[in-house]
Amino acid sequence: MKITENPDKEIVASVKEGLIRTGGYCPCRVERSEKNKCMCEEFRNQIKDPDFEGFCHCMLYYKSK
Repeated sequence: MKITENPDKEIVASVKEGLIRTGGYCPCRVERSEKNKCMCEEFRNQIKDPDFEGFCHCMLYYKSK
């Protein structure tokens, strides 16, 4: 398993700018709660799933098997 940033630098820059603006919360989500703090709970759970391969919700990180 390996976690990497999205190879698309425009997406990475946009999401990171959003993270700064929101104080570290996923800029793609309205609710500001600990479960939406980057790395969000949804992606942390996907990381635990041995069958999951793909991007997090905001497309910043990619999990490969």
